[in-house]
Amino acid sequence: MNSPLPNAFRQSILARRRQIGCWLSLANPITAEIAGQAGFDWLLVDGEHAPNDIASFLHQLHALQGSESAAVVRPASNDPVLIKRLLDLGFYNLLIPFVESAEQARAAVAATRYPPQGMRGVSVAHRSNRYGAVPDYFRLINDNICVLVQIENQAGIDAVDEIAAVDGVDGLFIGPSDLAAALGHLGDPGHPQVQQAIAHLCARGQAAGKAVGILAPVAEHARRYLDIGMSFVAVGSDLGVFRQAMLALRQAWR
Repeated sequence: MNSPLPNAFRQSILARRRQIGCWLSLANPITAEIAGQAGFDWLLVDGEHAPNDIASFLHQLHALQGSESAAVVRPASNDPVLIKRLLDLGFYNLLIPFVESAEQARAAVAATRYPPQGMRGVSVAHRSNRYGAVPDYFRLINDNICVLVQIENQAGIDAVDEIAAVDGVDGLFIGPSDLAAALGHLGDPGHPQVQQAIAHLCARGQAAGKAVGILAPVAEHARRYLDIGMSFVAVGSDLGVFRQAMLALRQAWR
């Protein structure tokens, strides 16, 4: 396990360098390992809409250990206990779902920081600090955790400027499917009203100097989002790639 310090992914997010990622939803270390060999800048291990638990997260981190791709985790909720466990497990980059206010954003950041900057519980030896072997871990780690917050409803849109201004929020992530549902267009993230909201969130994030990202498995959409200034974009998922490849293989032999 390589030392987490400094966190190169966080440095890229803060610099708003283009980072192309992929979603991992299959909750499987073998498919995670294959994705890790593909050369993506980052890989999102999903705990909100995928059947992951602490054990399966650990197995996928083991599978990604030799990968150059940064591992990002999305917990099921903005829960400080769950966030603490994921941090101890060895994740340094977190995407916090369903953030609606600056207060919730501050809570997410606090959950990732040791006191006095936050309220992360202390274990002196865990996987994140190589079981006690990382020099100066407790002095340095607060500045090497990347916190991305997901905006996916009208309340989040309304509070975007306040959310983006929270110290320790490194980037904004747009959830297009939930955003579409919240705006009355379930299953239609391409609806003009949804696209207008996405463009607004991107502009407000840029105005605040924050990286903005999104999940965009349709190539045309991903290129458009990159063109308007989004810097970290997931361009597909392991589940989607596997499903499409299996369907294409079967169709070729009908």
